[in-house]
Amino acid sequence: MGKKRVIKKTEEELLKETEKREGVEKKASQPTKFQGKKKRVGHLERAKIYIQSTYNNTLITLTDVQGNVLAWSSAGSVGFKGPKKATPFAASRVVEALLEKVRSLEIREAVVFVRGVGSGREAAIRALVNQGLEISSIKDVTPVPHNGCRPRKPRRV
Repeated sequence: MGKKRVIKKTEEELLKETEKREGVEKKASQPTKFQGKKKRVGHLERAKIYIQSTYNNTLITLTDVQGNVLAWSSAGSVGFKGPKKATPFAASRVVEALLEKVRSLEIREAVVFVRGVGSGREAAIRALVNQGLEISSIKDVTPVPHNGCRPRKPRRV
């Protein structure tokens, strides 16, 4: 086995080592070019709200007028699971959670874009109005096929 050597470092070596470690930690805490930098907006008069209501979930995204996403929320992120995510009650809770996130922006007026055929469409819009948001326009942007897919060939019996 032998004796274990104990190496004592000088104060200069310890200082260099701690400086090196702090430099690495500082570099690691800085955001990389892929993480992006959060943009802080102090006060926002108008916003766009996109409501995507499917048979399984309700997603709501809030953007500024240029289309930069400021916040989003969904029924799954609020805590609903399974078939309860597609209910009108869940959609109203999603709106409350979203507006709580952006309470500091003091948004007054919004343009609403609704997409999808789920049951949370009207409930989400009603919840926006109940939260004191002035809705200037509501636009349905649900994609509709012009002619659709090619139908199956007829079955021969």
